[in-house]
Amino acid sequence: MSGRGLWSDRGFWITLLLLAGVTSLFEFTNLDLALQDLFYNFETRRWVVDATDPLGRAIFYNGPKALVWIIALGALTLAAGPARWRDKFRLNRRGLWLAVLVIATVPALAGLGKTYTNVFCPSKVQRYGGDVVYVKLCEPFPADDRPERKGDCFPAGHASGGFALLGLLAVRASRRWRHGTIALAMGLGWWMGLYQMLKGAHFLSHTLTTMLLAWLVVLLWRRALRLPSPTESSG
Repeated sequence: MSGRGLWSDRGFWITLLLLAGVTSLFEFTNLDLALQDLFYNFETRRWVVDATDPLGRAIFYNGPKALVWIIALGALTLAAGPARWRDKFRLNRRGLWLAVLVIATVPALAGLGKTYTNVFCPSKVQRYGGDVVYVKLCEPFPADDRPERKGDCFPAGHASGGFALLGLLAVRASRRWRHGTIALAMGLGWWMGLYQMLKGAHFLSHTLTTMLLAWLVVLLWRRALRLPSPTESSG
């Protein structure tokens, strides 16, 4: 890794700009509503996906969460265990700690954001049969129509576990491993995120924000652990 500091890290600034761009896009357009309308039947007042269906919850909710937990515990065990365990599979110890820290940090930050942003899920919004007026992230509620409770839906908490698997990038110094990690994290993150959108639990902006937040966390912990850039590896 080069001796550059975080503030000269191009990837860090690019990700911050993307995050700002995503926030602006959804703040100044109705893209969230336009997409969410496709997932809601205004005649039957039902979402495309039934949130109470046990099979759907097993495949898209509980199953993926269990997988993230298994991976996190496996990474922690290998990072804290004897060197021979890592040597057998050519695993990088600091890369394993990166995975553990990212998987712990991303959902925690998502949960913190949900606590303070006061954003409601689509299913709670009047447009989709709820009782709360729709406002965007940076908009105030109307003075005469403020909800009595606080919203807790931004960013996407469920998908954060899938995107947090980006922390596995440095576990092995291999381009194939890096590409596989990105495919796994993006695939699982959107698998979890789209399920939430289809049942009215999140808007698209919530999931995109969580994805970019996960990458920021990877870059910050990678810098703290003095690991090479996630884009630098051997074949």
